[in-house]
Amino acid sequence: MTREVDPDKRATLRRFAALGAATPLAASGRASATADDSDARDAIRGYLATTPGAHFSKLRDDLSLATGETQHHLKRLESVGEIVSQKDGDYRRYFPAGRFSAFERRALGYLRRDTPRGMILGLLRDPDASGADLARSLDVSRATVSNYATALADAGLVDTEGGYSLERPTELLTLLVRYADSFGPDAVAFADDAATFISYDG
Repeated sequence: MTREVDPDKRATLRRFAALGAATPLAASGRASATADDSDARDAIRGYLATTPGAHFSKLRDDLSLATGETQHHLKRLESVGEIVSQKDGDYRRYFPAGRFSAFERRALGYLRRDTPRGMILGLLRDPDASGADLARSLDVSRATVSNYATALADAGLVDTEGGYSLERPTELLTLLVRYADSFGPDAVAFADDAATFISYDG
């Protein structure tokens, strides 16, 4: 019996597979893979190329894959060294192998969370912003900002001595602009205005 594949799922896989098939290691393991397996793995490769740091559930849902199917393909891709993963609190996040430093992987994990991303965006816009300023702009409590600031400091993204300041702001800015579409409208709006945050030496 031929297995029926949902047309919407097929369209989603094809869209991301076009990106995944272009990655350097895309041919790994294809000799023993079925057409459906190849489509799914190419889709995961393409998805992670544009959405690095996505956690398991988001990847599964965005690609319309079943839980077991997602686990199988991620395990296979990780076993052959095409992707890497790391635990991030309650999440496991996935990245293309060899593309990101440890700092960048930590940063991408926090940039995929609404409040920490909003704090980083706020500090990029206004390096003198206080905790109260950030809480007001994000419509969250001061305690929420303080708790996330501690976590961001532990991750090496924020310095909390004498206020809040970003560690390695240029790298954070680059990640935000490069992957803005995958973060959401706040990052897209920031990326559209990014030139105003960059200084050029004349």
